[in-house]
Amino acid sequence: MRLYPESAAVQLEFEKVKSLLEEHCKTVLAKNKAANLRLHTKKEYIDLELRQSYEFKLLLQQSQYFPNDFINNISKELKLLGIPGATLVGEQIILIRRLAANTEAIFRWFDYEKRIAYPSLTQVVQHTYYEKNIIELIDEIVDEGGLVKDSASNELATIRVNLYRRRNELRKIFEKVLHKLAKSGYTADIDESFSNGRRVVAVQAEHKRQVKGILHGESDSRRTAYIEPEETIELNNEIFSLENEERKEVMRILKQLTAALSRHALLLQNYFEIAGEFDFIKAKAKLALDYNGEMPNVVDKAHIQLLNAYHPLLFLYNQKSNKKTIPVTLTLDDKARILVISGPNAGGKTVTMKTIGLNQLMLQSGLLVPVHPASVMGIFKQLFIHIGDTQSLEFELSTYSSHLLHMKYFIETCNGKTLFFIDELGSGSDPNLGGAFAEVIMEELNKKHAMGIVTTHYLNLKVMANHTHGIINGAMAFDERNLQPMYQLTIGKPGSSYTFSIAERIGLPQHLIHKARKLVDDDHFRLDKLLNNTEQNLQQLDKEKKELHKLLKENERMKKEMEFVLNKEKHKQQVELLKEQNKIAEDRISYLKDMERKLKQIVLDWKKSEDKNEVIKHLQNLLFKKKEQIVVNKLAKKVDSRYKELKTEITVGTLVKLRKNYQVGEVKEIRGKRAIVQIGLLPMNVDVADLVAVEKLAEAGTNR
Repeated sequence: MRLYPESAAVQLEFEKVKSLLEEHCKTVLAKNKAANLRLHTKKEYIDLELRQSYEFKLLLQQSQYFPNDFINNISKELKLLGIPGATLVGEQIILIRRLAANTEAIFRWFDYEKRIAYPSLTQVVQHTYYEKNIIELIDEIVDEGGLVKDSASNELATIRVNLYRRRNELRKIFEKVLHKLAKSGYTADIDESFSNGRRVVAVQAEHKRQVKGILHGESDSRRTAYIEPEETIELNNEIFSLENEERKEVMRILKQLTAALSRHALLLQNYFEIAGEFDFIKAKAKLALDYNGEMPNVVDKAHIQLLNAYHPLLFLYNQKSNKKTIPVTLTLDDKARILVISGPNAGGKTVTMKTIGLNQLMLQSGLLVPVHPASVMGIFKQLFIHIGDTQSLEFELSTYSSHLLHMKYFIETCNGKTLFFIDELGSGSDPNLGGAFAEVIMEELNKKHAMGIVTTHYLNLKVMANHTHGIINGAMAFDERNLQPMYQLTIGKPGSSYTFSIAERIGLPQHLIHKARKLVDDDHFRLDKLLNNTEQNLQQLDKEKKELHKLLKENERMKKEMEFVLNKEKHKQQVELLKEQNKIAEDRISYLKDMERKLKQIVLDWKKSEDKNEVIKHLQNLLFKKKEQIVVNKLAKKVDSRYKELKTEITVGTLVKLRKNYQVGEVKEIRGKRAIVQIGLLPMNVDVADLVAVEKLAEAGTNR
């Protein structure tokens, strides 16, 4: 991607983003990639890097462990592997082993399911393989501390066995000599020491001539002399020789191991780059988490459709201060290529431009951007920017001359794949002349199909944007009552500069304000006032719209709650119905089981009993008693609905009801404890205790 001027990345604060990214990197390779972040113009590269960052972001959000813990810089060691005859020492070989183990862990992590779930991360290791022979070669020779093992060669094993024996002999002889000298009172406060790798006795200087051996030196105070006893000289010489042989054998083995590893030098270099690449991807994912970076849809054309886009650095700054960051939503396409933003100073026009520009640079460098994931971002091959005072002392150019020089470059170089940002187009000269040039410049940029954002206070540019195809107006919202910018971009209408409103709010004398108004063209003043009122009305409408939306959401919530309560009550009724049905079913099952048991008993009684009639009688009672009971129950309900029970004495002529079968009749005669009752045409002799006096109820609807 081509940037103009060279300081464009600095002006858009892209360098600060790179610095933040570098802080998240742990390896040298990742830090270098962050410091030299490339801006791609090919969609496949951008898509791949965005997907890799997004997939690693998912891993971090899900707290999944990714096994890439190798952060050492072993560039020197890998370079030595490629030099014939070079030798790596134990510590360097251990670093090589750690790199191989790290790669093994990565390949184990990428099982079949992970390769399907994270296809973009898989591409980092897709064109290489893990060689287990590297770790096996090292483990045969070197231990965990980087020391060559005794088993590395037969010669080394023999040398070390001899060394062990000679050192034991030396220890025994030296202890005898030391004990003898101490007993004689010759030794100093410190009994022994080492000099040039040889064990020596520390004796008092006045007794040094009484001790036979080689004098190795004296202390600074000259009170202590260090002497190698005569008895240990031969053994020390032998041990020194064996140690020299051990060093030679160890170096031979390490050289041989280095030669064996050098066959995998390119593969190890690849492993090193893989570790750095995953560290770099992780750093991008961690940075995205800091500012809520997302992966928008990327299209291979000049297009910008941003939803809730934030300036990442402003977002981080406001986050520390617990302030809200106002997002930007806008669309630039073939129908609306250039956006002209107007409004008061310090209202957020420049921040809006920088938000769009910085997010575009971040996207084309493979960084997730702080936008809604439904946003659509295109790819540009050129990005031009002109912000702030560009006075050039070197070329003795004024601010406006420098401004025109930049505009000349824009017009000559821009094309349909160019994204540009111009702050205060035409400023620095006479308003009428500067406005005329600004209009011509913007018209030319529009003809070249360049896409970009222009900020201005010029009225003619606002008017031009309103009637020129490809150019649209935009305004930064301003709270006129509280005299505060709202940092909110509104597309489709120009904005007022609020010049007189700001002057009144800050307390500028009224006679000066009136005088200034008289100097302004009436049409110009009326238009600015109209823009002012329109913006305030739109803000009020937007506020009412939000309130209405809030009420609609509350209404929807209450509707859902009501549906939930109704469904709950309906469910409760269904549960009660099922309980009742279950109870009836349980009673029926209980009755059938009891009936089955009684029938079985009747069958047994039939087989055993001689009186078959008695058994038949029991069977009849069992089978038909229930039906009789049902008939009686029905008759009882019918009688109770027509007659009312009385607590009077039963005499001749009293209307009575039989308690057992609920039949109703009249008493004709009483014979002691029994009575003759006329039921229909049939007189019955009934016990008086089985009778109850009743009277007939009046039928519904009958006049009394």
